[in-house]
Amino acid sequence: MKHFLILLLSVLLVDVAHAKKHKHTWDYPLHWYKKFEVTGSENYFEFTSDLRKDADVIKEIKNNKETGVLGYLLYEDGKIVIDEADIPTHVQGDKIINGLLPSHSMGKSLVSYVTGHAICEGYIESVDEKFTGWETVENTLFEDQVLIDLLNMQAGDDKYVGERLKPRHDNMLKKFADVNVNTIPLREVMQKYFQNSKRNIPSFNAKKPKYNYSALTTNVIMNFVIYKTGDDWEKLLHKVFNEHIKVKENVRFLKTLNQESSASSMNLRETGRYSFYATRYDYLRIAKAMLDDWHNDTCAGKYLKMLYEQRIKKNDNVREPDDVGLYTASYGGQFHFDVYGLGKRKIIGLSGFAGQQILIDIDAKRIVVVNSLYKNYDWKKIVYDQIKN
Repeated sequence: MKHFLILLLSVLLVDVAHAKKHKHTWDYPLHWYKKFEVTGSENYFEFTSDLRKDADVIKEIKNNKETGVLGYLLYEDGKIVIDEADIPTHVQGDKIINGLLPSHSMGKSLVSYVTGHAICEGYIESVDEKFTGWETVENTLFEDQVLIDLLNMQAGDDKYVGERLKPRHDNMLKKFADVNVNTIPLREVMQKYFQNSKRNIPSFNAKKPKYNYSALTTNVIMNFVIYKTGDDWEKLLHKVFNEHIKVKENVRFLKTLNQESSASSMNLRETGRYSFYATRYDYLRIAKAMLDDWHNDTCAGKYLKMLYEQRIKKNDNVREPDDVGLYTASYGGQFHFDVYGLGKRKIIGLSGFAGQQILIDIDAKRIVVVNSLYKNYDWKKIVYDQIKN
């Protein structure tokens, strides 16, 4: 009897640990929110393949009820060399639409990439442009701030928002725990919660605020671009995703407006949020476009290089080898840089909740894309080692 009770207790403890490990998954709000949608290109970029099997990747995909991995792509030498997937038809009871998978916080990096194109097209002067004369952020800590500071997550908003190490908390206000900044139009957030707010600079000799990873910061950037582009906002999105990247399927940024938003809310222009949806192959197309921009020294490539040069140290004492967002020393323009253990190699990292990952190895011209339901896979084996080796 004693041995049976010990065994039973062990099983229960394993189950509790298992449940705890798996509890951070995602729902599928693509059904619930309005969107900015870009149609796929008739001249979409078509990949070539020279496929090989990788035992570690296959194991993660086959056991995805345990690991969470839905799709994996490795691109090198101009070809897809590993391509494995097991995409469900439904998540949390909602049907997945046309293979579109969520970016989560990888969308922050995509907002930055669109911002770079807005600069290249002349809508924004440079990353040194100030948020001056923009009514939405007047009388808040964001007024008169410089774009590059928000791109680098140095808004000085850490007293109000930002919880990088708590899943789903970087989008919640600290003093109003039930307020999700991804579901409320930016102007309303500013008027209700940020009037007379002050930028926090931690010490008298500090030149800039400390790094604070915040969903609100990205949404401020995105809506600033919407403000600056005016009626050309969706034209800009089309130019970036349809003409430049040449995505195959429709891609979408969600709005902060749900399907039941009031008529007054519907008239608001600045309703952008960084939540992005694309197929796994289109995520690879996006990453390839960034890689090509860098090597071809396009205007967007110069923007990416500038972000790399102006990157800042995170200084957050986080070094967890299961996510490029938690295993990098630097941050620049909504991208993660300086992967631990890889020296001075130029790696562009995009990281999203529940294990979404894109790593772009600039010099080796190699890309890894992982789409996942939750983060319980061997990141070191199938992501880090693929880049390292």
